[in-house]
This record gives sequence, C-alpha cells and structure tokens, in this order.
Amino acid sequence: MEPLLTSENLIALATLVVLEIVLGVDNVIFIAILSNKLPRHQQHLGRSIGIGLAVITRILLLLTITWVMRLTRPLITLLGNDLSGRDLILLGGGLFLIAKSTYEIHEKLEAVERPPTMRTAASLAAVIAQIVLIDMVFSLDSVITAVGLSGVLWVMITAVVAAAGVMVVFAGAIGRFVEEHPTMKILALAFLILIGFLLVLEGWIPEAVEELRLRNYAYFAMAFSFGVEMINLRLRKAYAPVRLHNRPSMEELEGSR
Repeated sequence: MEPLLTSENLIALATLVVLEIVLGVDNVIFIAILSNKLPRHQQHLGRSIGIGLAVITRILLLLTITWVMRLTRPLITLLGNDLSGRDLILLGGGLFLIAKSTYEIHEKLEAVERPPTMRTAASLAAVIAQIVLIDMVFSLDSVITAVGLSGVLWVMITAVVAAAGVMVVFAGAIGRFVEEHPTMKILALAFLILIGFLLVLEGWIPEAVEELRLRNYAYFAMAFSFGVEMINLRLRKAYAPVRLHNRPSMEELEGSR
C-alpha cells in the first residue's frame, strides 16, 4: 500500500490549500454581499449555510470525480465552438454573476430610496437559492483545479475542508467590512462582474484564457484596486461614509432585531 504522507502529497496539499483559499475569496465576497441583505439576526446563519453548502458541493463533486471529468467532453456545438457541460455551467454562472452584480450596483446607486417602513429584507430561502446556484459554478472550477494539481482524493478533500475553515473564520469580518464601507461594497461588486466576465471567457474560449494567463491579470487588477481603496479609506477616516440606497441605518438595524 502506498504511504499517504509522502513529501509529494504534503507539497500538493499545501499548494492546494492556498489555491482553494484564493478561489474561495470570490465565493466569500458573493456570500457576504447576499447575506447582508438578510435581517441582522439571520446574517450569520446565511453565511454559515452558504459556506457549508459550498464545502458539501465541493466534496460531493470530488467523490463523483468520474462524472465531473465527463463534463469536460464536448457536448454541443454553438457558432462553430464545441462546448462541454463544464463550459455551459461556466457560461451560465458567469452571465448570472454579471447580471446579479450589475443589478446590485444599480440598486445601491440609482434605485429610488424607499422609506424604512416600505423596505423588505430578502428572505433566507431566496438568498440561499442564489448562493447554491453560484456555489455550483465556483465549486466546479475549484474541483477541476484540485484534480489537475493533485488527483489524490484525501489531499483534495483535506484542502477543501481547510480552505472552508478559513472561509468560516473570516466570512463574518469580510461581510461587516464590506457593509460598513460603501465604496468597498461597490468595488466588491465590480470584482464580481470581472470574475463573471472571466467565467464567460473560460466557458467560451478556455484555451485562450489559459494561454494568456487572464486569471493572473484579473487577480492583479483586483489586488491593485483593493490596495488603492485601502489607502483611500485611511485618508478619509475623518469623513462619514455615504449611505447607499436601501442601506438601513444602524438604528433601523437595531430596531429590527
């Protein structure tokens, strides 16, 4: 029987944990933004369920890896381009992410402000349904990355669970930080639009995305923008942040508890 704790497996595990955390950041941002739409007393529950579903989805996909690999085979031809099941999932998920993030930006900046008595919080079921949908897209991408890097089941599952632990620890802090800083919330939504566009490209022309290393450019752009905004936040400490539309005040939030 081949030993489990070989140096090769341990190196693959460490590398994969880092990659899963990086890939999971996109998911955490999406979960944080959606869960912040819930009533205050349900936000932690929404985040926990969302991350839990992400972990379960990833593990189930790893356990059915044969089916996952079949998703990479050509399924249909559209406009002369062969598309697999994975490509269709990435295309659909990317378009959903672009549409959802664009709608959220419009709602925060352009929508008519409603009085507190007319505001309705999102339902837990609706938020969880959206999280499940996008979890499937991010999970598929994550699992295929894991298989390509390791292929050893215990290494892949351990990396997914370890990355999920990090997500659980920091999801609440990320959610509060995004909600307390309106410009960061818009920036996070812009990141999700970029990620959605990248998913669409991966679904339509995956070879070009890999060859041109577009993910590296996207992550660099997000890291640079985040760094600039952190500097802006430090410089604007003395000023109160602008309230986005449909963003309840702290008094309203406390009153809804």
